Amino acid sequence: MYIIKKINMAYLGVLIVAAALPGVSSRAADGYASPAVIPGAVIIDAEQLITLVEHHPDVVLIDARVREDRADGYIEGSVNLVDVRTDCDSLARLLSGPATPVVFYCNGVACDRSTHAVRIALACGYREVYWFRGGVEEWRAKHYPLIEDVSQ
Repeated sequence: MYIIKKINMAYLGVLIVAAALPGVSSRAADGYASPAVIPGAVIIDAEQLITLVEHHPDVVLIDARVREDRADGYIEGSVNLVDVRTDCDSLARLLSGPATPVVFYCNGVACDRSTHAVRIALACGYREVYWFRGGVEEWRAKHYPLIEDVSQ
């Protein structure tokens, strides 16, 4: 019993320290979950993403994560546009117009970067906005390949 208590206290200490580190989201430590829906966006899963890319060669896949997260692996064909750099001008450089299909993703449901980027795209007038809410977490869980080339 004493050993279990000691391990639990050590684990709690690790969580407290991790939450205080720069770059570690306090929302993730607080159990943050992205919203279930974003009005105007279509939520898709990994299989729907694959189908969308197969049937719409003009779809743009945007990874809204920071470079450090992207270095751990990203979905092939995606471009990196961190949510804090996402605005109407940066989207216009990547998308040919408001009818261009665009998919946003980040780490998963505990990540708010793609949520933020989707809302910006909708506010900028983009009409075919898809949100891969499960992100890299779902992609990995389904054993789909990730690219691990940090030069991207």
